[in-house]
Amino acid sequence: MEKVRTRDFIHTVDDLFFASTNYIHPEDRYISFLRYIPDSNGDRENNGQKYSKVNSDEAYTYLRKKFPEYLYFCEISQIEMMGVPLNKVKKIIKPEDKLKKIRNSFNINSKNDDINRKIIDLSDFFHTKAKIPYENLGISGSVLPGLQKKDISDIDFVIYGLENHKQAINTFKKYNNQKIAINDRIIILNKLNDDFWEKVYNKRISDSSLSKKEFFWYEKRKYNRGLIRGTLFDILATKNYNEITGSWGDIKYEPICICKITCKVENAIGAYDNPASYKINNLKVIEGPKINISEVVSYTHTYAGQAIENEEIVCKGKVEKVKKKEGENSYRLVVGTTRESIDEYIKLKNSPIE
Repeated sequence: MEKVRTRDFIHTVDDLFFASTNYIHPEDRYISFLRYIPDSNGDRENNGQKYSKVNSDEAYTYLRKKFPEYLYFCEISQIEMMGVPLNKVKKIIKPEDKLKKIRNSFNINSKNDDINRKIIDLSDFFHTKAKIPYENLGISGSVLPGLQKKDISDIDFVIYGLENHKQAINTFKKYNNQKIAINDRIIILNKLNDDFWEKVYNKRISDSSLSKKEFFWYEKRKYNRGLIRGTLFDILATKNYNEITGSWGDIKYEPICICKITCKVENAIGAYDNPASYKINNLKVIEGPKINISEVVSYTHTYAGQAIENEEIVCKGKVEKVKKKEGENSYRLVVGTTRESIDEYIKLKNSPIE
């Protein structure tokens, strides 16, 4: 069974494109989420075939109707999930291989400033300025399976290794809005303006958990998204193979209750991983039973990178018991148990907004 990481894509024998959402998989399938389906009226094309991108509801509806074998009940998470059975895999497409292919096939003398030129410039920037080896860089999203829209697709740029990702974020923060000379080219990476964050806020936030001013403040300090010559790019974290431990079924999660806590962030190296992870100490339970929670995790983009080491935070979410085959059980607080994350949040204990 080939190793598949988060952000790898899987092309199936039924001509479906799934994105992997896990580092660890059961023996008979790859945990992943349906992204693109064949559609004669689709707005994306690859090798003469048209495709459409599907959202979460559309993906589940499509699979239930046409390919229910891609759905299964996960005993570990106790929910219905998507997964590509091994006998349905046609090809596994990896971000690091895609970037290498783009770099090797690109005509360096080309005057076109297309998405491939921008991808190469990003890889040169992170290699040269953040000192990250090219083999620890990749490209995911719609570009990975070749299903990007012309001129309007975003760039999902992958950094392998959590420490490498931290260095990439800090490097973008240091050099944003500056003219950088790399390989006889001038590269400028820009931070995003308030108009962009306004659109994201209206899309993501459905309650009063975060005010607009709070949301803007948190997102602006993350430096995990930017613009390269008008095209949006995300700096995405994925673990290196040596950072992935355990096997499928080693850990099971049991939902316990809802809690509100205050704590101090002890370690935030996994803050941009999937899920985002914060090791905590100095715990105080404000609402709910007194449970010894040692970690806060989030499955929503809003709370990735939300806090850094030594910050005091207030969080609300669902407590899960982490049941291990070996070693002591523990507890974690999960923020973002629904897509809208209603009344669930991670914020600084002392608000940065006046």
